[in-house]
Amino acid sequence: MRVLRAVAVAVLLDTLVQAALAGLFVTGDLNLLTWHAANASLLSALTVAETAAALVVWRRLAAPGWPAAASAALVALVSAQQGLGEARVLAGHMPLGMAIFGCATALAYWAFTHRAGAARQPGRSVAGVAE
Repeated sequence: MRVLRAVAVAVLLDTLVQAALAGLFVTGDLNLLTWHAANASLLSALTVAETAAALVVWRRLAAPGWPAAASAALVALVSAQQGLGEARVLAGHMPLGMAIFGCATALAYWAFTHRAGAARQPGRSVAGVAE
């Protein structure tokens, strides 16, 4: 779980770096487009690592499967984002960037709030008290 948390934070922070680089590029610093493109490759690698960590957590810790699926979807979204950026299709590139940031935020939030073994049993609250 620690590895997933670390990678989820790295993905979230790198997504924020991507947005900052894009914003600074739009203000006129053309050199930052090269950094933005290079950082996209780093973000792509980080999302693959996040998916691997989420799969391990799902299989080994019996965590829900949706974070692994969402991480895999994030890999696809980042890949599509790279394609749109390289093609200069900003009408799709910018909104997709927001979706990536939202997904990365949700995954990081889950990684820090999920408690292994805290699955609900019918008729019991998470704390184990009868409802």
